[in-house]
Amino acid sequence: MTIEQLPGRPVTVERDVPAAMRDGTVLRADVYRPTDLPAGGVPVLLARSPYDKRINVSTFGNTHASWYAAHGYMVVIQDTRGRYTSEGDFYPFAHEMEDGYDTVEWAAGLPGSNGDVGMFGFSYVGATQLLAAVTRPPSLKTIAPGFTASQYYEGWTYNGGALSAAFVCYWATLLAVGSAVRAGDRAAAESLSAALGGAEAWFWYLPLSEFPPLQDSYAPYYHDWLEHCSYDDYWHRWSIDADYSRIDVPALHFGGWWDVFLTGTVKNFTGLRAEAGSGPARQAQKLLLGPWTHMPWTPTGRCGCEGPSTNEVDDWHLRWFDCTLKGVDNGVLDHPVTVFTLDGGWRDFDEWPPPDSATEEWYVHSGGRANSKYGDGRLDRTAPTAEPPDIFVYDPGVPIPSLGGHSCCFDTITPMGPADQHGAEVSRMILVYTSEPLDSAIELLGDVSVTLHAATTAPDTDFTARLCVVDGAGRSTNLQEGILRARYRHSLSDPEPLVPGEIYELRIDLGPVGAHVPAGSRLRLTVSSSDFPQWDRNLNSGGRPLHEDLLAAAPATQTVLHDADHPTRITLPVRRL
Repeated sequence: MTIEQLPGRPVTVERDVPAAMRDGTVLRADVYRPTDLPAGGVPVLLARSPYDKRINVSTFGNTHASWYAAHGYMVVIQDTRGRYTSEGDFYPFAHEMEDGYDTVEWAAGLPGSNGDVGMFGFSYVGATQLLAAVTRPPSLKTIAPGFTASQYYEGWTYNGGALSAAFVCYWATLLAVGSAVRAGDRAAAESLSAALGGAEAWFWYLPLSEFPPLQDSYAPYYHDWLEHCSYDDYWHRWSIDADYSRIDVPALHFGGWWDVFLTGTVKNFTGLRAEAGSGPARQAQKLLLGPWTHMPWTPTGRCGCEGPSTNEVDDWHLRWFDCTLKGVDNGVLDHPVTVFTLDGGWRDFDEWPPPDSATEEWYVHSGGRANSKYGDGRLDRTAPTAEPPDIFVYDPGVPIPSLGGHSCCFDTITPMGPADQHGAEVSRMILVYTSEPLDSAIELLGDVSVTLHAATTAPDTDFTARLCVVDGAGRSTNLQEGILRARYRHSLSDPEPLVPGEIYELRIDLGPVGAHVPAGSRLRLTVSSSDFPQWDRNLNSGGRPLHEDLLAAAPATQTVLHDADHPTRITLPVRRL
């Protein structure tokens, strides 16, 4: 251990401070302290990261730990088990409950601590907070989990039964690089780093169970994730949303409109607001949503212009911890919800979704040729009567490209954020339904879903949907998207094959939106059977997911019905202005 005085700030840092876990494994942390500690000590802010305590929290997220320390906090940044300076073997999620509990209580007893601990950080560092909170360590008083999920099957590794391919392959490879470096395996580290640089090409490899960059021993959990392609006990043991009453602390939930974990972030807020372990905890939940992608929560407007400064995230954190750890009455909980509506600025609400955001059904129509944005697909609030269906062919070898979206973690590698949809919408393998220009502006505030009446020639296939806004110049930009692997239409735990040719009603959840849609804009719904590489390709075979190669693939003819008996529609949360 060494102690350093940080130049220019009244803060010292103690490096590699050991903490023994209940099984004897030693985890190490850097501890930042104000140089002028009061006699009674100060609260502790704890972050537990698998990405190197020297880098991640202060480079890809919150501002440097010394900034918080200069504002009167002891800041503890710990390498999680098996990562960088900490002992043990790393396996995502497996040890974070027990290690989180033990680390909170250890941090509470550090010299200079007043015994009260708050946790902060985003992504996996948000998961380490929630997993610790379910164990209720006595010294944990508040958390600030950002850009993180409500469970690690649906909304993290899978969506609607489809693998989050770009994110999962990228993330597992990134973790494997760190493990190879830790092992001193230069050849593996260089090979894995090269695979990250060429990730876009590797995403096309089949089967994903034999993904070449991960055939060594540095990410064994990747293969477990693919083996457990349904929601089973492997995943349930780590599901935060299985029982929100286990958590009994105030929480600041922050996320981004184009973050991969947006749905989980909102679900954690609403779940804890309704079901946290006590009335005070239920009342002390805060949701903050901005126009950000995942890392480093890049501010971005609807079409890529700049949004609010990410410094606002740190300002909110400081206000949050001043309130919940120091008792400062600063109004941070005056409104439980603060969101930056796209093209609309910051807004405060008393609940989510806002009570004046009404559910509206918008129906698809066509003369049977809605293929591509040049087809005859229409979208309006009139229920269909007698209309011919739309038909497209889905070929797994030629998937619809993901242009923007909700992946992770860098938009140069994985599909993230808003993007012009022209390159996808010109394909005849996508159905496009567009409204007339809006007479007046509306706001979309709440969850979006699609009810699809469809048939296929395959024993299993996927259906995808995207909600877009088309501006006055005709540019279509994505707001939200979703997927359903049809075998999971009834349950994510118990897949069922389809009967080719039979008509099914399928629900595709797209997730939350928060956007101001100006007058003259048009709403657009696109429907297809792929959104790649955001999600893996369904080969239409009905075989074992993620374990078949391209030779098993077969094209499927997809039929989407929209008539009086089969009203295909998108459900929108509309606030009329």
